[in-house]
Amino acid sequence: MKRVSILRGMPRIMLLLALMSLSVPAIAEENPLLKPWSGPHGGVPPFDQVTPERLGLALEQSLESYRDDVLRIARNPEPPTFDNTIAALEHAGEEFERVTILFEIYSSNMNNPEIQTLEREWSPRFSAISDEVIQNKELFQRIDSIYENREGAGLTPEQDRLLWLIRNRFVKSGAQLGEQQKQELTKINGRLATLYTEFGQNLLADEENDKVVLDSEDDLSGLPDTMIAAAAAEAEDLGLDGKWVIRNTRSSADPFLTYSDRRDLRKKVWEMWVSRGDKEGKTNNNPLVTEILQLRAKKAKLLGFPTHAHWQLSDAMARNPENAMELMEKVWKPAVERVAEEVEDMEAIASERGEEITIEPWDYRYYAEKVRKKKYDLDATELKPYLQLEKLLEAQFWVAEEMYGLSFAEVEGLPVFHKDVRVFEVTDRQDKHVGYWYFDPYAREGKRSGAWMSEYRTQEAFQEPITPIVSNNSNYIKGKPGEPVLISWDDAETMFHEFGHALHGLLSKVSYPTLAGTNVSRDFVEFPSQINEHWLSTPEVLNRFALHYKTGEPMPPELIEKLKKADTFNQGFSTVEYLSSALVDMKLHLAGEEAIDPREFEKTTLAELGMPSSIVMRHRIPQFAHVFSGDYYSAGYYSYLWSEVLDQDAWNAFKETGNPYNADVASRFVEHVLSAGNTREPAEAYREFRGKDPSIKPLLEARGFPTEGVK
Repeated sequence: MKRVSILRGMPRIMLLLALMSLSVPAIAEENPLLKPWSGPHGGVPPFDQVTPERLGLALEQSLESYRDDVLRIARNPEPPTFDNTIAALEHAGEEFERVTILFEIYSSNMNNPEIQTLEREWSPRFSAISDEVIQNKELFQRIDSIYENREGAGLTPEQDRLLWLIRNRFVKSGAQLGEQQKQELTKINGRLATLYTEFGQNLLADEENDKVVLDSEDDLSGLPDTMIAAAAAEAEDLGLDGKWVIRNTRSSADPFLTYSDRRDLRKKVWEMWVSRGDKEGKTNNNPLVTEILQLRAKKAKLLGFPTHAHWQLSDAMARNPENAMELMEKVWKPAVERVAEEVEDMEAIASERGEEITIEPWDYRYYAEKVRKKKYDLDATELKPYLQLEKLLEAQFWVAEEMYGLSFAEVEGLPVFHKDVRVFEVTDRQDKHVGYWYFDPYAREGKRSGAWMSEYRTQEAFQEPITPIVSNNSNYIKGKPGEPVLISWDDAETMFHEFGHALHGLLSKVSYPTLAGTNVSRDFVEFPSQINEHWLSTPEVLNRFALHYKTGEPMPPELIEKLKKADTFNQGFSTVEYLSSALVDMKLHLAGEEAIDPREFEKTTLAELGMPSSIVMRHRIPQFAHVFSGDYYSAGYYSYLWSEVLDQDAWNAFKETGNPYNADVASRFVEHVLSAGNTREPAEAYREFRGKDPSIKPLLEARGFPTEGVK
């Protein structure tokens, strides 16, 4: 997942559209957070200077500086030009940007009660200032004038793209509305900002406060030794020596559901996991979802769109909800049919074991492993000893060097926000500094669940070269000191996925930061990350880095062959689990202004889709942070499937050469995708790389679905 920073994915002038922010009592005279970042290569974030109080004080002061910058541009007596308006907006509020980046980092990774209080207090205020900027008549008139007179202005293609993008986003955000409509929009945006903050905090509370405690060794039946050790370490951290703890995170719950022989405990862990945000009480997200959906629908109508989905996709690669739905429906039917086959295989295994049961959602992962063992002689526990976190980190670096000429060297002594965070300097083949990469791998209290990439500083070059700073953040279970951290194959793929986002940010080579790196459309941004997953399973990586944590021996060829043969295994489950969430997301945002009961809507919609009873959505509505903790992925969760069409088709470009590390294809990929940012339409960028439009056939083949009649 690409974590949408407060600032990323929008021009600086629009940086407040999704801002979560904080409150402060007064302005500090000498606040170190207001200073330009110091240190090597343009400076690094001053994490050693950050406190909640300083963050609040810095935002207060820098906000005024940002407002002054915007007003100065809007009221410039000189005729509007690209340089004095559009380019000027690229650096408006630089001080404020630095501070908001720090806050976003802490709200995602170190979210303590002080930060939460500040989020709740200030989110409406920052939404209001965002609207104030967007609705500034003088500013929009200047932007619009430049746009209308762009012919003959001598703009470069990149400048022309930036001008279009900024004007389009202003219009899309209400710059052309009447005064009364603008006031109404401001109220809606302010309320939405508050609701997003509450949704995220409720979800975090459930993830932190709920856990399953295992009391006896009987409760550990079926669990691998490494998982038992990690669960014991979690218990020790909580003062529960002699017990074992399963956290309410995917990295903890998923393996338990896969390996535990105790059906009663699997159900208990599953119920904990799927009920996040859906329990009665103060963390219940359902009322928030209802209000969010109504406000989004109202906002879309105000802006001239039939639904929120139409508003969201108006500037996406898909262009409209119909195109997105068409793709999802093409994949949904064969995926559901495959699930029926998978369940039949699982129930046969259960029957052979004397267990006459119906496969329930808490059973699926467990019995799927039994089927994998029987069909392919492959047990996931065979893989895990070869998947050391540290070795996979080396694998990522090796691929980046082999493909793109990047080297990663760990740097000591730079400030970090937590002792587990590591910093690496990235250089190219000429030993020239490219940027910094921060790695934050472990779960902890105050850290949002899942895995994501963030940009701390975006690449640019229109005034002077500025190098990027990016991060990858995960929630692996740390285990005991001195012991290697072993992760699942799925976690390893996620690790490579997020690193793909990081490479996208690091390899950016554009002039203007609004167009740089991962600041592309939602349904294109997952493409560079998803294709990066493929290199994990290449022999070159497995033979070098999939080493047994005890013996140091590489993964045996016969195990690699089993892994390859099982490549399409369980694709029915993984596709339906994901796609049900994407379809429900889209249908929620196509429903208009009707008051929606999330529980009932989820139940009814899934029944209409023919959702198998043995599976639940990957993200149920009250825990769907992609969609309800902000706007970026709302009516946009389909993006992963859309991007996978690109990913699988693009991977064929490498396979067709017979070499997954083909230098010519890699060079084209860098030139037209990774380094190009948002300097052209994504469909155009893809055609320039591939020489043709993508086909859905490689995606269906990769999942083992029928392709008859598909071109």
